[in-house]
Amino acid sequence: MGILIWLLIGAVVGSLAGMIMRESFGLIGNIVVGIVGSAIGGAIFARGDINNSPLTVGTFAVSLLGAIVLLAIVNLVRRGSLT
Repeated sequence: MGILIWLLIGAVVGSLAGMIMRESFGLIGNIVVGIVGSAIGGAIFARGDINNSPLTVGTFAVSLLGAIVLLAIVNLVRRGSLT
């Protein structure tokens, strides 16, 4: 059941981050952005492994911020600007 939660939350987080950063990656891309963003957010905010934290508003926000950071880095590499 845990993998289904990862996929669902990853899709939601990736989709929200894509809307904020004006990017579109499709369902699979959003899931990847959400899951990788969760790992980045956990590393930046020292929240530990994304498996060890329950789903709360705080952990969701950390995941979203991590996904936004990921998309900002992708935009910098791809286009040379944040937007």
